[in-house]
Amino acid sequence: MSKCAAIQMASGPSVSSNLTEAGRLIGEAVNAGAKLVVLPENFALMGEHELDKLKVKEKDGTGPIQDFLAEIALKHGIWVVGGTIPLAGDQENKVRASSLVYNDKGERAGRYDKMHLFDVAVPDTEEVYRESNSIEQGDSLVVIDTPFGKLGLSVCYDLRFPEFYRKLVALGAEILLVPSAFTAQTGAAHWETLLRARAIENLAYVIAPNQGGFHINGRKTYGHSMIIDPWGLILDCYKTGGGFVCAEIDHERLAKVRSSFPVLHHRRFD
Repeated sequence: MSKCAAIQMASGPSVSSNLTEAGRLIGEAVNAGAKLVVLPENFALMGEHELDKLKVKEKDGTGPIQDFLAEIALKHGIWVVGGTIPLAGDQENKVRASSLVYNDKGERAGRYDKMHLFDVAVPDTEEVYRESNSIEQGDSLVVIDTPFGKLGLSVCYDLRFPEFYRKLVALGAEILLVPSAFTAQTGAAHWETLLRARAIENLAYVIAPNQGGFHINGRKTYGHSMIIDPWGLILDCYKTGGGFVCAEIDHERLAKVRSSFPVLHHRRFD
C-alpha cells in the first residue's frame, strides 16, 4: 500500500506566498507518511483578475513555480503533482493550464493540459466564468505509470464529463487525480456526488484536492478535498481552509474489486 495526500489551499495573488504555504502543507503531509502529494488547481496563483495569470506564465521547463515543484519533490523524496500552473501556449494572450507531475528525483514525469474549460454562468448567482478568454484548451489524455499505480490526470471542470474518465481507464488509469478550484455554489451541489460517481463507475481511486475558502478576488471555493476508494467510500475529507487529506492506496483492494465486480468488462459501448 502507498499513502497519498491531497493538499487544500485558499490561494491568493502572490506566487511566493502561495508557494510558501504549499511547501508548508506538503511538509506536513510528508510527516504524515505521504509519498504522493497532489496540489489543487491554481495552487500558485488565484489572481485578482482573470488575466493576472499571463503575468506569471512560464515557459515549459523553466520558471520559479516549476523549480519549486522539482525541488520539493527531490527534497522530500516524493512524487508531487502541481494541480495547474500557467504555462506559455501558442497564443501570446493565453496560457495552458498545465498539471505537472514530478517524481521523487525531482524529474518531470508528465504534463496534462486542461481540456474542458469552465465557460459558464453559475445558476442562481451573479458568477460568470470564461476560462477560454485566457486559457488554451488542451487536446491530449495523459496516464502516467508510477510506483503507486497508473495515474489518470484531469482538472476540475473535466469532472463533469464521464466519457473523459472512461477513456483514461481504457488507457489503464487506476487512480484518478482531480485538482480543482470548484466554486462554493457548484461544489455544494455536485462536488461529492461527481467524485464518488467517477470512482464507482470506473472502479478507481480518486484523489481530489480543492481550493477551499475565501480569495482576495472575491471568489469563494468549496473545499472538501477528499480521497475516495474504488467502491465510492470517502477515506478522508478536509472541509475548509488550508490543510490536507491522507489515505492509503490499497493495490490489492483495487485488483480484488475490479476482478470480483467486473463492470469495466461488461461495457457494451466504446
